[in-house]
Amino acid sequence: MMEMLRAIYIIWYRELLRFVRERSRMFSALAMPLLFLVIFGAGFKNLVGNLAGGVDFVTFMYPGIVAMSVLMTAFMSGMSIVWDREFGFLREVLVAPIPRMGVALGKTLGGATVAMLQGCLLLFLAPVVGVALTPIKVALLLPMLLVVALAIASLGVLIASRMRSMQAFQFLMTLVFFPMTFLSGVFFPVTNLPPWLMLVVRVNPVTYGVDAIRQLFLQGMTLPAVNPSLGINPTLGALGASPGKDAPYALAVTLFGHPMTMLQDMGVVALFGAVVLSLAVWSFNRQD
Repeated sequence: MMEMLRAIYIIWYRELLRFVRERSRMFSALAMPLLFLVIFGAGFKNLVGNLAGGVDFVTFMYPGIVAMSVLMTAFMSGMSIVWDREFGFLREVLVAPIPRMGVALGKTLGGATVAMLQGCLLLFLAPVVGVALTPIKVALLLPMLLVVALAIASLGVLIASRMRSMQAFQFLMTLVFFPMTFLSGVFFPVTNLPPWLMLVVRVNPVTYGVDAIRQLFLQGMTLPAVNPSLGINPTLGALGASPGKDAPYALAVTLFGHPMTMLQDMGVVALFGAVVLSLAVWSFNRQD
């Protein structure tokens, strides 16, 4: 048991040390989310206007951009596995007298920690986009970011464990990451989509992580009351709004007609993460 904990710590510390030393990696991971926020936010703000409940489009996008930064960094953490394999370091680790489970858990935890720190850097932009952050919100946000980061880092580790070249991993990352991101509600509300697209959005586990983070950021923006029997507010149109005081229910993800709460969203993400992490550990145990 102590050997596995030590292996987890060493692998985790190595990932964290690599992140701190490679400052270019830190800035490059921030560049794309900021680019999306500036281009999409400035470009579509006047076109879209305010969303349900008077939420400004840039304010709506900002929580999604924070989530996107976490997702991108967590998913790319799997790249270090492919890199270590190409340079022979992974083989040395796998033949060491330590449980392979510790290697998988250390890689996942290291990638998740780096991703959470990356997302926290974007919190300094909150006053610029008009989002009020309180110590309570930040305290609630950190475990949310960690759960989302662990789930996506587990997916990255699972995919990377079967890859043999950096080119193959980068191609598959593009094929998986961008559809999951664009179909998670980062850039647009997921309340009034075509039925077939809504099905894809609800199957996507990233959707629930983005929804939970957005609900926390937009908490306190009170929406007008709705008719519970219809689920429609005359001022919001057929957006599927549900009654509530603090959460932006008109923008929330609904599952079987029920608006998801932050806790329920996190439950879905945690369940997905547990399944994917189990598969990642199993895949590492089968490494040659």
